[in-house]
Amino acid sequence: MKKQLIIIGAGGHGKVIADIAMKMKQWKNIAFLDDGEQIEPLFGLKVLGKIKDAPLYEKDADFFVAVGNNVTREGMQEELERKGMSMATLIHPQAVMGQEVEIGAGSVVMAGVVINSSSKIGKGCILNTSCSLDHDNIIEDYVHISPGAHLAGTVRIGRRSWLGIGSIVSNNIAICGDCVIGAGAVVVKDICETGIYIGNPAKNRKLK
Repeated sequence: MKKQLIIIGAGGHGKVIADIAMKMKQWKNIAFLDDGEQIEPLFGLKVLGKIKDAPLYEKDADFFVAVGNNVTREGMQEELERKGMSMATLIHPQAVMGQEVEIGAGSVVMAGVVINSSSKIGKGCILNTSCSLDHDNIIEDYVHISPGAHLAGTVRIGRRSWLGIGSIVSNNIAICGDCVIGAGAVVVKDICETGIYIGNPAKNRKLK
C-alpha cells in the first residue's frame, strides 16, 4: 500500500469512495482526478487534474476507479492495470466480513454490507450500502450490487451484471453476465440469457 490514494472520478460515487477511504485511515493523502470542468473540492480533498494525468502519480499512489457504470469502470481499471498502476480495495469499517472471504482489487464494500463465509468477490465490484451476500457466493468482475439487495447462499453473478436496489436472489441461483436485475425483483431460477429482468418472480422484460 502506498502513501497516497488517487480516486478516478469526483462525482457522487467518488464522494462515497473518498468517505470510506478517509475512514479506513490507510492513506496519508487522498485526491481526485476527473475530466469535468470546475469540479469543486470534496471534503477538502483536491482535484489534481485530468484522468490522463494518472501516470504522473504511479510511483506514489494507489488508484481507485469511482465510476458507477460497469462497462466504463471495467475499461478504465483494465487500462490502469495494463499501465502497471496499483489498484486499491476499499472496505468500510462497518462492513461485516465472514471467514475466508476474498475481495478483488478495485472493489468497494460499503457501510452495512454483510458478506458471509467463503464468498469470493471479483475485481472492480461495487457492493453498495447494506446489501448482503450469504455463504459461498461468487461475484465475478465488475458487478454492481445495489443498496439493500440480498443474495442467499451459493449464488453466482456473472461479469458486469447489475442488481438493482432491493432485489433478491434465492439460494443456488446463477445469473449470467451483462444482466440487469430491476429494483425489487426476485430471482428464483437461473438466468442464462442476457437481458433486463423485473418483477416477482423476475422475468425478461422483452418477454413480458
